[in-house]
Amino acid sequence: MLMPSIAQYMTRQPWTIRRGAKLSQARAIMREHRIRHLPVLEGGKLVGILSERDLYLMDRTGEAELAVEEAMTVDVYVAGTNDPVDEIVDQMAANKYGSVVVVNPRGNVEGIFTMVDGMQVLADLLRRAAA
Repeated sequence: MLMPSIAQYMTRQPWTIRRGAKLSQARAIMREHRIRHLPVLEGGKLVGILSERDLYLMDRTGEAELAVEEAMTVDVYVAGTNDPVDEIVDQMAANKYGSVVVVNPRGNVEGIFTMVDGMQVLADLLRRAAA
């Protein structure tokens, strides 16, 4: 059986934020859209990711008006749109990644695949196996 690509399951056109934006802006976007990961862009290119956990850690310091770049993770797990979903999920589990940012060959963000999306893949596979 040919494994589907990550593009089939990713969230397309995810919410993003600029690296110079304030953490309060990031928090508002995440709360409004009920998301836990925000790809961080500069000039349209991926430079990091901001997670709910990053915000939580910064909340403990009381620095809500810092720039996103002060709290973001720069070592982002990135995948291509044609990468097999099984390899992505395997890497996420092995490295305890909460998300992977999906980029096209030009390096532009096309989507995001999170643990929630991974659970959807599992549910889909289980339904097929039971049918």
